[in-house]
Amino acid sequence: QVQLVESGGGLVQAGGSLRLSCAASGRFFSSYAMAWFRQAPGKERDFVASISWGHDDTHYAESVKGRFTISRDDAKNTVYLQMNSLKREDTAVYVCARGRTYDYTDGYAYWGQGTQVTVSS
Repeated sequence: QVQLVESGGGLVQAGGSLRLSCAASGRFFSSYAMAWFRQAPGKERDFVASISWGHDDTHYAESVKGRFTISRDDAKNTVYLQMNSLKREDTAVYVCARGRTYDYTDGYAYWGQGTQVTVSS
């Protein structure tokens, strides 16, 4: 059974930074794509960023390009989301997901519980 546990959320002022972490249990972590999604109150869950096996294939939502960076440490079974220049509209619950395969286009099989990020003005 795969478990994903997010951490690093909190309250930050607009323009500030946070780094989210997602620790994964299970074997062969490095073989799977990983991603971050977010869900604001009353809205659908949206894709934020993904990173495929091999680390060199990353994708971002247009709204976070240039501000957020996804990375992974396979030795620690952990994926990160560095968030800079945060805006109020980034306020949401951020959820980590593990891919069905190494390729982010194959969808996601496991989801974490999420960590709250609140950006104040």
